[in-house]
This record gives sequence, structure tokens and C-alpha cells, in this order.
Amino acid sequence: MSEPDVSVVIPCLDEAATVATVVEKARAGIAAAGLTGEVIVVDNGSTDASAERAAAAGADVVREPRRGYGSAYLAGLERARGRYVVLADADDTYDLTRLGELLAPLRDGAALVLGSRFRGRILPGAMPWSHRFIGNPVLTAMLNMLFRVRVSDAHCGLRAVRREAIPTLALSATGMEFASEMVLKAAKRGLRIEEVPIVYHPRAGESKLNSVRDAWRHIRFMLVHSASFLFLIPGAAAAVGGLVTLGVFASEPSFGSHEWGLSVSIASSIVSIVGAQIVQLGLYARTYAAIYLGDEEPLLERAWRRFRLEHGLAIGAAVLVGGIGTAAVSEFNATSDPRLGLLGLTLVALGVQTIFGSFFLSILGLSEHAILRRRSRR
Repeated sequence: MSEPDVSVVIPCLDEAATVATVVEKARAGIAAAGLTGEVIVVDNGSTDASAERAAAAGADVVREPRRGYGSAYLAGLERARGRYVVLADADDTYDLTRLGELLAPLRDGAALVLGSRFRGRILPGAMPWSHRFIGNPVLTAMLNMLFRVRVSDAHCGLRAVRREAIPTLALSATGMEFASEMVLKAAKRGLRIEEVPIVYHPRAGESKLNSVRDAWRHIRFMLVHSASFLFLIPGAAAAVGGLVTLGVFASEPSFGSHEWGLSVSIASSIVSIVGAQIVQLGLYARTYAAIYLGDEEPLLERAWRRFRLEHGLAIGAAVLVGGIGTAAVSEFNATSDPRLGLLGLTLVALGVQTIFGSFFLSILGLSEHAILRRRSRR
């Protein structure tokens, strides 16, 4: 059997009122574009006649018992055979007769094309005001900021992707966060993303979205995949801020009363140690993503070529010795402020963290050989 040009994948959960119309529009859109294709409807546990009506309209129906927006799409993508794969909803909110417009950027070299409701037109009653003016804009802005993309509608349900790019994306999300996963992974892997303005129509029937739960799933997913914003930036701010504050109080005994200054110093010590630990977690996360998940990390990779385990051990040992010396001065000098001793103990803790953190990064594969092995697998 020859490979079709286009596969249209449509997840479906109790959409008997519209699914047949959507299938017919998809087939008409494929024909209008002068292409060959197939329509795959993934039935995600419908209790109505959705599957039967989709099949009667000419769709290849796939049963996916694992509930979830992403689960349905993953099953459909596994079945798709077309060179281009279009993802669309079964509620007739998108005009699939105009598939050619969505496919044009793919035929021009793009890897992922998103429909944009905000650059196109949202018909009255198609989108709740909270989604239109708060939810979608905020989530899209967050994704743009975290992953350095420039899209206007990151969560539009109408999109198209080259089938050859799907293995590179390594999609795995089973819920609504699947929409975010597709965009952020395309951005992290340097794939070309384009947008096409579309018209968004009112849906028939009741929406399956849970605004608060689904928004949180998107936010959680984006944060987990952005180690810099989740770990490195707040961790570095806490570590540097805490250590600087502690150093100022330790070097200036007259700065604040003795009791007040000691309390601030203790808090600063804790903040700096916790901040350093968070930074280490961020480095672990980015190293794992770069070596084992295939994410692009050019800055980190340049650092790998310059720094080895021994460099980390040397830095950790220097901080450790400095901390021991500072604590010793405070201990044997009766006139010394106890905050100086606290600074020394904090440096000891940071030195120990650096030494063992360096060993752990080495275990993860932080070496030039690991980089070369990863590159050779691509």
C-alpha cells in the first residue's frame, strides 16, 4: 500500500454530534489540496455512537482505552502513515476543508505548523472570555519566555507536523499538556515552527476542558522542562544573595545589633546553602536532558569541554579549606564575632556540596566522551 501524503488524526470522546462532519471536512480538505490521505479517529472511550459514525464517514477508527488528550494523540500518531500529520479536534471548531493552508508551510520546509486563532478570527461564543484574555495569552507568553519561541497561540488544537520530525520530538505527555510538549520540544530541538491564521468556530456540545486543572498541567509541564527558570535562576539568586549578606554581616560587626545581626546571618547561611543545592539540581536536570533526552545545550556543552571533574573538586576543596580557615579564626580569636564562624561553616557546607556534586555530574556523563557519544547517535 502506497504511503499517503496526509494523515489527519482526530481524538474523540463522546462527539457523536460532530465527528462525522469533521471526518467529511477532513477528507474534503485533503482532496482540495490535491493530495492523498487518510483520516484516523482515535476513540478514547466514548459511550455514544462516535466510533460508529466516524467509521461510517470513512475514518479509520483506533481504540485507545487509556484516557487523556495526549494518550489519544499518541495512539493516532503511531498509526499515521502520511508524510504530513494534521492534528485536529472532533468538535467541529476548525474548518478542515482548508487543510491546504495549514500544510503549505510544511511543504516549504517547516517541521511544525500551528493554527493561530488569535492571528485569525475567533467567532462569537467560540471561546470563553477567561480563555481568550487570560488563560491562553498567559500560558502562551510563559511558553515563549521559557523556551524562546514566538508564537501567538501555543495551545491551538489544530496543528500539523512532518512525520519524520515526530521521533525527534519524543512525545510522551498523556494529558492536555501534550499541546505544550509538542511546541517546547520542537523549540528545544531547533525545529522550524510556523503559524497560520485560522477561524475558530463555536463547538457543538459540552467542552471536556477543566480550566484550572488543565492550566496547571501546562504550567507544571513547562516548568519541569525549563531547568533554568525552575532551578538555576532562583537558586543562584538565593545562593549569591545569602552568601553576600552573610559576608557583609560577618565583616561588619557594627552592622545591626548583635542579636539581630546573628539572626539575619543564620537565615542568610541557610538561604545560601539551599540556593546552592537548587543550582546543583538545575545542573543535574540540564545535564540529563542534554545527554539522555537530546536537548540542545550549547552553553553547557562548551563548559563541558573546558571543565572536568578535577576542576570541580579543586573548587570545592578551595572553598572547603577557606571555610575551615575562617571558622578556625573565629574559634581561636576570643574577640571575633560569632558571625564570622557561621560564615566559615557555611563555606565548609558549600565546599562539601561542590565536591560531591562534581562527582554526581561525572556519574551522569559530564565529559567530552559523553558529548561525542551523544552526537554520534544523532
